[in-house]
Order: sequence, then structure tokens, then C-alpha cells
Amino acid sequence: MKKIIVYLLVLSMLAFVLTGCSNDGDSGNGGSGSEEVVELKLGHIQSENDIWHEGALKFKEVVEEKSNGSMTVTIYPNSTLGGDRDMAEGLQIGTLDFALIAGVLGNFEPSIQLLELPYLFDNYEEYSTVIHGEIGQQIADKVLDASGIRILTFWDRGARHVTSNKPINSLADIQGLKIRLPEIKAMSDTWAAMGAAPTTMAWNEVYTGLEQKVIEAQENPIPFIYGGRIHEVQDYLALTAHKYEYVTIAMSDLTWQSLTDEQKAIVEEAAQASTEFENGLLEDTTQELLDKMVDEGLTVTTPDTAEFAAAAKAAHEEFAKTIDIDLYNDIVEAIE
Repeated sequence: MKKIIVYLLVLSMLAFVLTGCSNDGDSGNGGSGSEEVVELKLGHIQSENDIWHEGALKFKEVVEEKSNGSMTVTIYPNSTLGGDRDMAEGLQIGTLDFALIAGVLGNFEPSIQLLELPYLFDNYEEYSTVIHGEIGQQIADKVLDASGIRILTFWDRGARHVTSNKPINSLADIQGLKIRLPEIKAMSDTWAAMGAAPTTMAWNEVYTGLEQKVIEAQENPIPFIYGGRIHEVQDYLALTAHKYEYVTIAMSDLTWQSLTDEQKAIVEEAAQASTEFENGLLEDTTQELLDKMVDEGLTVTTPDTAEFAAAAKAAHEEFAKTIDIDLYNDIVEAIE
């Protein structure tokens, strides 16, 4: 009988010890000793050769370094997770944590479409005043409220220019031109007002579309043109500078709300560091990439853009009335 009692006492003590170990392990998930790794995903539509990807790698580096490996970021380039709209919808439902996206956000919050109007800004300084100031933050807040997508920062992308199969030297040269545009109404309406024939198309289809003559032209910043190898299927680049461009590091608000305050601070620090890094790359490499394309046979023209801008701006106010005329007037006032 005594042996049985001793045996039961031993079993009880063993169960207590095992329970204690189990509890220690569970509590460790929130402690410093065995913190669970937060695995995050970032998608973008560009190739690994593009400065977007280099900026994304910087974001990953800072997140993982500052979190001591307790947060990881896996990058999916080349539209692996779909086009801009697919990724935006992924951010909304939380299947994607971060994406490099821009104008597609106008499908969820119309006010950001005002930034997509060609020739809204005459130079980089005007663009920067708006995008990195109070108006830019106001628009970011509207996007968050409307879509559940949080804009962390705006990266600069440089001016957008037109590539084509024929030289463009004047407004007359784009009349009826089948030009590929992203799915952004502000751009389509304005290019139509300038006399072109806009065609929306996903970026990963553009190279083939140009190669097969489905479209005659496209427009993008120089690093984007180089990264997409557009100079392989187009002979001319017109320096139209019709739009000073940005891309956002956008984040799912569902992911944001799931993070601790410390993790949120790390994400914000990484977003700022990657912005400074990418903007520096843009400044350093734009002319270099243009020179490379010229060396490989691209011909550059420099049209007088005054007539382009006049035709475009004639369409601005009517478009703005369908979106937010007060915000448009605020933008005009800010740059004046």
C-alpha cells in the first residue's frame, strides 16, 4: 500500500513539473526568450534589376536587423502575387502585408487620383511640396479610412516620359497614338484630351504588347523603362516629363493592428530608411540608365512640352469636379 501511495505522489509531482514547463513555454511566446517569428510578405511588379527591388531589400534588411530576426520579410517581385489591383486587394483582406503600389489606390479612394493628372506639377519642387506635405498626409489618411490600406511613405520615381515607335516632337505626333497607360482614370482622361488613344494594360503585358504592335507607345520613369527592357522593343524616348511620379510603401492595416508598438516602430523606421535609400538610388542612377539605353540604340527627343501641358491642364478642372474640387484647388494653391 505504501508503495502505491509513493508511486502516486511521484506521478503527481511529475505532472506538476511538466505542467510548469508547459506554462513556461507558452508564456515565452510573449517574452524575450522564445518570441514567435512574425513572417511578413512584400510584393511589387518590377524585376529584381529595378531600384524598387533594391529599396525593398533595404526595407527587409532594416526590419530584420532591428527586430533581431523576430520579424522577417519575404519579397515577391515580377508581379508574382499579381498586378497592382491584386496586391491592393490582398492588403485589404490581409493576405499580403506590404506592396509597392501607386495610382491603383484611386480605385479605392478617389482623391489620390488627383496626383495622377499629367502636368499637374511643372517641376519636382512643386510635386515634393504637395506629396511630402500636409496634402500628401491628408490623402494618405483618406486612403486608410476608405480602404484599410496604410500608406507608410511615398518613394520618388522621377518624371514619366513616353517611349514610342516613332519620334515625338510635338503634340501633333501623339494624335491617335495607341499609348499604354495603367488603370488610372485621371491619366486616361488627360491623355485622351491631348489627342492620344489610351489603352489600359497590366505592366507585365506591356513588353509583349509593344513587341507584337498591339500598342504603339507607353510612358514611365526612366528607371522603370530600363528595368522593363522597354528600349529593346521601342526606338524612341520623348522627354515629356508629363508627371512627377511616386510609389507608396503600402501596408495592410490588418497587419499593422496585429503588431506590437515596438514592431510598428520598427516598420516605420524601415519604411523611412528604405525611402531615403531608394530616393538616393533614383537620383544617382537615372542619367546613368538613360545613357545606357542611348548606347544600346534608343533615340531621345526633347519636345516643347508647353503645348502638351496646355492641352492636359484644360481637362484638369472637369476631372477634379468628379473627384474633389476643393482638394484640387488646395493643390493648385499649394504649388502657386
